[in-house]
Amino acid sequence: MNSFGDIFRLTTFGESHGKAIGGIIDGCPANIKIDIAEVQKQLDRRKPGQSSISTQRKEEDTVDFLSGLFEGKTLGTPIGFIIPNKDQKSKDYGSIKDQFRPSHADFTYQEKYGIRDYRGGGRSSARETACRVVAGAIAQQILANKGIKIQAFVNQIAHLQLTDDYHDIDLNRIDDNIVRCPSAELADEMIEFVKSIKKQGDSVGGVVKCRITGTPVGLGAPVFDKLNADLAKAMFSINAVKGFELGSGFGSVLMKGSEHNDEFEVVENKIKTKTNFSGGIQGGISNGEDIYFNVAFKPVATIFKKQNTVDKLGNEVEMQAEGRHDPCVVPRAVPIVESMAALVMLDHLLKSQTVHI
Repeated sequence: MNSFGDIFRLTTFGESHGKAIGGIIDGCPANIKIDIAEVQKQLDRRKPGQSSISTQRKEEDTVDFLSGLFEGKTLGTPIGFIIPNKDQKSKDYGSIKDQFRPSHADFTYQEKYGIRDYRGGGRSSARETACRVVAGAIAQQILANKGIKIQAFVNQIAHLQLTDDYHDIDLNRIDDNIVRCPSAELADEMIEFVKSIKKQGDSVGGVVKCRITGTPVGLGAPVFDKLNADLAKAMFSINAVKGFELGSGFGSVLMKGSEHNDEFEVVENKIKTKTNFSGGIQGGISNGEDIYFNVAFKPVATIFKKQNTVDKLGNEVEMQAEGRHDPCVVPRAVPIVESMAALVMLDHLLKSQTVHI
């Protein structure tokens, strides 16, 4: 399946080292003003080669819209776009075209389809996520018109973790540094740590925290269309994601029900909760409180240390990767997390019988 969403629906196409990647957005409401510069800004936050701790593949990632927009507004027709690939170095993968890279999709793609594009992983590459950022940036602008705001930031890299409550963090400082951690002091530590890992030819993972504010009560549906379930699916569809936790998450197992329950109260004639361990979603439906969740990313699978693996013939071989790769994907994942969250939220907003665009 190369499509995501029910009403606001994104279909993506393309491979990492093909001529271009791109997508089609269907179901976008008509007559909505779209700031193309803001879409490009979000792409720039994800693009490769943006800092000393990201892959040095140089892609401008300039989006070219082919349809669905006229005089700066949506037409209600399919929005088609492409992002050219201009800095492919496919020769970097020639030496491993018959080998299965550890923890990559090489083996599973080969077994499932009997063929694979070994150049940068082809369709399994995180390069595809640029298309999600285009659609997510458009969704975020539509959501902003309804007062819904989505902000993600790097909360942890390896053992370095931001322990402050997100209410006490100045989220306007997320992009003040290349690691996208809103704490300047911790960001410096993270940057130096990632640089040290890069020098070792290794990689490291981390956690992106996301907060959604302004969500109305009533998004999501019981049983199989729970809002939290769709957010989890969206996050797990991102390359390298290994964990998702909403609200109190795994920490809730250490609490008693009397400690964890979010008691209700009336504030300014509105029903609110005194605490928010639920993460803004109860019974799969938004309750009007902040939605917040963590997304865990594993260490990047491509490292420059020698590793043991096997080739297509089953021979045991030693391999060493070449090319340009992130030592830590987490900083570039921030706009991807925001975009996937936006796709889910807008889709549910459009499906809701209690909220109207």
